[in-house]
Amino acid sequence: MSFEVAASMYGRFMGRYADPLAVEFARWVDVQPGQRALDVGCGPGTLTAVLVDLLGADQVAAFDPSPPFVEATRARFPDIDVREGVAEQTSYADGEFDVALAQLVVHFMSDPVAGLREMVRVTRPGGVVAACVWDFGGGRSPLNTFWQAVHELDPTHPGETELPGTREGHLAELAAVAGLGEIESTALVVKVPHASFDEWWEPYTFGVGPAGSYVNGLGDAARSALRGRCEELCPPAPFEVSAAAWAVRARPPAQARAASAAS
Repeated sequence: MSFEVAASMYGRFMGRYADPLAVEFARWVDVQPGQRALDVGCGPGTLTAVLVDLLGADQVAAFDPSPPFVEATRARFPDIDVREGVAEQTSYADGEFDVALAQLVVHFMSDPVAGLREMVRVTRPGGVVAACVWDFGGGRSPLNTFWQAVHELDPTHPGETELPGTREGHLAELAAVAGLGEIESTALVVKVPHASFDEWWEPYTFGVGPAGSYVNGLGDAARSALRGRCEELCPPAPFEVSAAAWAVRARPPAQARAASAAS
C-alpha cells in the first residue's frame, strides 16, 4: 500500500469523494470561526482547504507522513504550518488546538488508539476530537463496487473491511479505548457523479492506497478481468456513487467528566 504518489493522482482517485466529505465532516463537527484547528493526516489538503475557508490560514495547522502530500499542501497553502509526521507522535504542544480532526486517516494509523490519544493531547480543555472513516464494513464506501469485484475474482483477499474503524461502532470503540468521552457518532453521506466508466476506473490504476496497490500487483489478464467485472457491476453511464463514512466527535476524558458534573 502506498500514498507516495502525486497529489493530483490522489485527487482523481479519492479526492473526488473526500472533497465533499470534508465539507460535511467540518459542518457536523461544528467548526467555528475563532477556533484553531489541526488537520491530522492532511493528505494533499482536502480537509485543510475547508478549515482554511472557515477559520483562516493563521488558525490552521496540518501534517501528514507522505512527503509528496506535505509538499503539495505547503504549495497550496503557503501561509499555514504544514509538517511531515505521523499521528501517533506529533511535534505540537499540549492543548495547542481547539479542534483536532482526522479525515480518512484512523484506519491507516499503525496504532489508532495511540493516534487518537495524541489528538487528545494537543487539544485544549473544552475542545473537540473528531474522526471519520469510510464504511467499508457495511459495504457503503465509494470503493464498494471495486472490492465486490475483487472478492468475486479473488475470494481470499480481505479488501479493506477489516481495517480499524471501518465497521459500524468500531470508530466509537477506538475513541472510548483512547479515553475520550461524550462520544457522538453518525454516518456522513456524499454523492458523486461519474460521466463514464473509464473516468471511474482509470484512477484505480494510479497505485493509490490498498486498491491501487492491488491493481498494480495484477498481471495483464487479471487486471483486464477485474476491469471487465467492475464495468458489469457499475450502472450505465452517467451514474452516481453514494458513499457513507462513519464519524465520531468527542471530548478528552477530563473535559467529559467536568461537563457531566456540571449537568
